Amino acid sequence: MIDKVLVANRGEIAVRVMQAATELGIETVAVYSDADETAKHVRRADEAAHVGSSVAGKSYLDQDSLLEAAAETGADAIHPGYGFLAESESFARRVEDSEFVWVGPPADAMADFGEKTRARAIMDEAGVPIVPGTDEPVDDPERIKTFADDHGYPVAIKADGGGGGRGLKVVNGPEEVDEQFRNAKREGEAYFDNDAVYVERFLENPRHIEVQVVGDTHGNVRHLYERDCSVQRRQQKLIEETPSPSLDEATREELCEAARAGVAEAGYSSAGTVEFLYEDGEFYFLEVNARIQVEHTITEAVTGIDVVKEQFRVAAGEELSFEQSEVEPRGAAMEFRINAEDPFEEFNPTPGTLETYRPPTGTGIRVDDGVNEGDRISPFYDSLVGKFVVTARDRTELLERSKRALEEAEIEGISTTIPFHLAVLEDEVFVESDHTTKYLDQQFDGLDDA
Repeated sequence: MIDKVLVANRGEIAVRVMQAATELGIETVAVYSDADETAKHVRRADEAAHVGSSVAGKSYLDQDSLLEAAAETGADAIHPGYGFLAESESFARRVEDSEFVWVGPPADAMADFGEKTRARAIMDEAGVPIVPGTDEPVDDPERIKTFADDHGYPVAIKADGGGGGRGLKVVNGPEEVDEQFRNAKREGEAYFDNDAVYVERFLENPRHIEVQVVGDTHGNVRHLYERDCSVQRRQQKLIEETPSPSLDEATREELCEAARAGVAEAGYSSAGTVEFLYEDGEFYFLEVNARIQVEHTITEAVTGIDVVKEQFRVAAGEELSFEQSEVEPRGAAMEFRINAEDPFEEFNPTPGTLETYRPPTGTGIRVDDGVNEGDRISPFYDSLVGKFVVTARDRTELLERSKRALEEAEIEGISTTIPFHLAVLEDEVFVESDHTTKYLDQQFDGLDDA
């Protein structure tokens, strides 16, 4: 087993990784920028190393500084968390080629799934349904027009290295193709250092459903069932739940097995997420996130399996600690991302000091955060304060318990997304589970009455 891990991240995910490591008897090393010298993840670690200035590009994204910190502190492994360098193929490869153990998916898997056309080809080969589209990048807008003539508008032009809505342009007619082709290529180059784009049919009102998978280096791959992440604002997730209320049992089993088979085809190891779009009773592969996800918490809540611990075991060369037949989800769970943002002002960030911070407690409540009362939410990084995870026997009880948890929380000094979450919980479309990924952007007006 690993003896000491450097967690190349900050905030709540760094704390989460350290908690799992401690339970496995692994010592922890935090890294910090100038802005984070006294942050919770630094206080939580066994030791800490300074890696640069407050700007992420000169600290948490500085590969040389992170590797030097690992060497200087005597760490024998590096866990990237999510965000920052978690899906950096170059960083993963540098760690793999060093004396350190990489606690995450291998660089080759990141290469396979980092380029969307290659990922589509892998999934297609494994028999996983994919959205009709091109199997290789397109370099001429006329090819997009030809594709749209065959499949109909709207179509989506997507950055081959993209994700999270970056480099995605929806085209509603031939007159828009040339401009959106240029825009997608420009964003792909800016965000992913890759201006290649491909095109696929655009699903107008899908659900966003993802499957948690985990594999080891002995050829074992398991799925831990699905999460519904359809509550999104501008393609950024805000509320996730499991199980998805939109799936029947037969479809659930088919979708989850497709995800497992798809990544098994690629020899995947460590934790990852296979994302799908689901519309009119059909599901289609979207992408693979080769890392731990923000919302892994709700999967842990209903399965009882610690996904981060499995990452450590896999990195140490061990087999997964459970069989597929042992994965038996119980109840329902929902995660609320509590961001330092003002939902009444277009969700603008509100950095500041947590003058009061009393998260909810009691039956069915889990809180993953990277702050304590008196800490400051920095303007330099993501605005996530923490995640409130609520579990219950069924969705009806889950909705009521979630309201109680959100109302019970006391946070002063900053604005948060709690009023937004409470408004969603009162909205009939969400309560009846009639929402799609377009719900917040096109249907939801609950904040007007909040």
